[in-house]
Amino acid sequence: MTQQTPAGSSVPVSSRHRTTWPKASWVFADGGRLLMFGLGSGLLRPGSGTWGTLMGWMLWEAAASSVSDRDIALFLAFAFVYGCWAAGRVGRQLGVEDHVGIVWDEMVAFWLILWLVPDTLAAQAVAFVLFRLFDVTKPPPIRQVDARLKSGTGVMVDDILAAGYTLLVMAVLIRLGAPL
Repeated sequence: MTQQTPAGSSVPVSSRHRTTWPKASWVFADGGRLLMFGLGSGLLRPGSGTWGTLMGWMLWEAAASSVSDRDIALFLAFAFVYGCWAAGRVGRQLGVEDHVGIVWDEMVAFWLILWLVPDTLAAQAVAFVLFRLFDVTKPPPIRQVDARLKSGTGVMVDDILAAGYTLLVMAVLIRLGAPL
C-alpha cells in the first residue's frame, strides 16, 4: 500500500506508524527537518531510531570531549526545548505527530546518557543497548506517557524517560561493581 504525503513522496506505508517516508530531498531542503531526521540517519531503515542513536553517539564523540559540563547542560536543555517545538512542526508537515524517522529525540536523550555514564566504550555500549531496549519496549509509565502526551513534547519526553531508566540501570550496575 502506498500513500502520498505532504513531503511529496509516494512510498510504502510503514506498518509501525502507518505513514509514508519523506524523500531525502524534502528532509535535506530545510535545516530544521535535517536536524529532526538526525542529519539524514532517520531516513535509514529498518530501525531508524537505532540509526539516529548511533548518529548521536558519533556526534558526541566528535564534539563533547572539549566542552564543559555547564555548556553541555545548557546545550541539552536547549536541544530538548528546541526538539519539542521542531519535532511538532515537522510532524505537522508530515501529517504524523511522532514519525519514526524523527530521531532528534533519540539523539538528545542519548547525549544525556553519554554525559552521565563513565566515558568508556564498555559503559557507552551497555548504555546504548539499554536505551534502545527501553525506547523500543516502552515499559510503564513510558508507554502511557507516550500515548497521552502529544505533539513535539510527547516525541521528546518518552525518550527522556527511556534515558532515565537507562541511567538508573547503569547506576545499579556501577554500584554493583560491573566492569564498565
